[in-house]
Amino acid sequence: MDHYEAILEYFSNAKEPVRAGTVAEETGIDRKEVDKVMNKLKKEEKIVSPKRCFWEIKK
Repeated sequence: MDHYEAILEYFSNAKEPVRAGTVAEETGIDRKEVDKVMNKLKKEEKIVSPKRCFWEIKK
C-alpha cells in the first residue's frame, strides 16, 4: 500500500478530526510526506477541515 492509500484509509477510519502530526505518528509515515499527500487530498476535496489544523474525511 502506498502512502496516499494508507493516509486516505487512516482518515476513513478516524472517529474524529485529526492533525497532520497525529496522522504521521499513527501511520509511521514521515511528516513531510503526510503533508504532501494531505495537500493532494485537499485539492481532490476528499478531506475537509471542520476547525483550524484538524482534518477529516469528507462526508
